[in-house]
Amino acid sequence: MTQASQRPGEERRFAPDFLLELFSNPLDPGYADAAARRATYGPKPPWRRRGALVLRTMALAAVGFLLVVAWREAAAAEPDRTSAHAGLVDEVKTAQERTDELQVQSDRLRQEVRVQQQAALGGSAEELARVREREAAAGLAPVTGSGVVVRLADAPVPIDPTTGKPSGAEVSRVLDVDLQAVVNGLWAADAEAISINGQRLTSTSTIRTAGHAVLVDFRPVTSPYEVSAIGPDNLEARFKRSVAAASMRELVDQYGLGFSTREESGLRLPASPGTGLRYARPAGSPSPSRGVR
Repeated sequence: MTQASQRPGEERRFAPDFLLELFSNPLDPGYADAAARRATYGPKPPWRRRGALVLRTMALAAVGFLLVVAWREAAAAEPDRTSAHAGLVDEVKTAQERTDELQVQSDRLRQEVRVQQQAALGGSAEELARVREREAAAGLAPVTGSGVVVRLADAPVPIDPTTGKPSGAEVSRVLDVDLQAVVNGLWAADAEAISINGQRLTSTSTIRTAGHAVLVDFRPVTSPYEVSAIGPDNLEARFKRSVAAASMRELVDQYGLGFSTREESGLRLPASPGTGLRYARPAGSPSPSRGVR
């Protein structure tokens, strides 16, 4: 506002000059008040200064004591945590070794059953071929042939722009429902045999999630997931036109998951470790007291 714009009778007001005030009075007003109190009442008595020093010393001693106690507790608990971790690792290794032994035993028994089947069928080539075909269809025998491999992978770990190292942020993961959708899409595209990371699927197979792990027939599989399928020559083209493939492409765009397909001419899918058979049971007879009126 210029001087010409001032109204008659209006009191002139100026904004305070903070920079000039800073150089004119560099000290905080609190210092002047403290000096005035000291001039009026005199300095603090020595006993008050000593009391404050004692209190500060006691506070520092108490904090130091608590830190020492906390460190001793942590150091004393470390051997227990280490031994517990080592014990769990040993249990896992023992269970894995036991599982491998049982798998070898299962393969040996399966071979013995095959020999007994051949003996029971009298060496008939036609009957043996029919049995092998049904075993392959049920997932109880290995199969070879051409087909398609669908690869699914978790989203890549984001990189911290400051450090240039992988950050600890949560990443998008392939879920059990994604694998289920892909498997169902392959079955719908006339796939004859399917496996996930070497785990052969049967009519009673399950695909479930336990924490961050995906279980196929209660066996863990990890990313990247390769779903191998044997089927007709146009299996890949038919799968790409399926709803499952379209859904996976949307997940790739939204969450950055990995999804790709490729044809394979020499796929070999192993036999399933075993199939839990289910039997139909007759329904119980209706209660006499609930007969038809």
